[in-house]
Amino acid sequence: MTIAQAKAPLKRKLPAPRKVSFTPTVTVYLALLALLVVGSILVGLKGGVLLDQGGILNILTRSTVLGLVAIGQTMVIVTGSLDLSVAYLIGLCSLVAAETMAGSESMMIPGVLLALGVAAAVGLVNGLVITVLKANAFIATLGVALILRGYLEDNYTGPAGSVPRVFQHLGFDRVGPVPIASMLMVLIAAAAWWYLRRTRTGYHMYAVGGDIDVARLSGVRTGKTIVLAHVLCAVAAGLAGVFLASRLGSGAPYVGTDAGYDLESIAAVVLGGAALAGGRGGVVGTLGGVLILSTLDTVFDDLAVDPFFKDVVRGIVLILAVALYARRRLSGRSA
Repeated sequence: MTIAQAKAPLKRKLPAPRKVSFTPTVTVYLALLALLVVGSILVGLKGGVLLDQGGILNILTRSTVLGLVAIGQTMVIVTGSLDLSVAYLIGLCSLVAAETMAGSESMMIPGVLLALGVAAAVGLVNGLVITVLKANAFIATLGVALILRGYLEDNYTGPAGSVPRVFQHLGFDRVGPVPIASMLMVLIAAAAWWYLRRTRTGYHMYAVGGDIDVARLSGVRTGKTIVLAHVLCAVAAGLAGVFLASRLGSGAPYVGTDAGYDLESIAAVVLGGAALAGGRGGVVGTLGGVLILSTLDTVFDDLAVDPFFKDVVRGIVLILAVALYARRRLSGRSA
């Protein structure tokens, strides 16, 4: 090396600029923020206020039931399964809780426990049909849903049972504009997040959803993992049924199906970035999807939008979200 070359300044290679990329979780919350802004403008043009105390209360109340069901649905979808029986299970659990309580305060805890026990039993049946009988999850849970529907139609023609007045505080009490039930739902979501992200069984759920054969060869008890995911999903639906019983003051056989919580919960999970094939998704993203759907419903109600148009917009939002996530995934593989 010559002296001139030694004195010459060294040219450093500048690092390539990083591409800005948004995860599905970040994307869903950015979409929620945009929806709140646009919704507030549209409602304001009609002379209303979207995010006043009443509007916030409406969004959070809608989010509570859907959020509980979607948290459980997240667990089964992460494992590569799904549950179409949750809507009828919600109605059944509301009836079990209300009829067991029969207006008596002393029966509140037994009513709640019995409702959750029934839910866990239904989830166990779903899981065993899928793992032992090797039935497709869609068909298996649809079959269980039809069994529950037949039982409800044969035994109930309308609301039944009653919950004590003190139990109705769960459905109506709030701190400012935030319902107590919504706070409990967030605590359950935090516990579900910890379970999926910080426990061995949670890791196994992602492994089973990612590739069930590889998970089995790695020593994961895949059947047990799928059954457990379905039991937890059903218990979450049971909690939703108990909450609705506290809101209604009694059990209602079709309170879950009238609101379409089976498909709505799956839509919320997919909006949150989960893959229906399994192995990807999480509770945080799911809650973002729940808030988007609840906010859409609240905006539509404030604008007095036709129910048919509501479903059209929901479908468009879901298709766009799935297309966006799929496009990003393909571009990530090709990069």
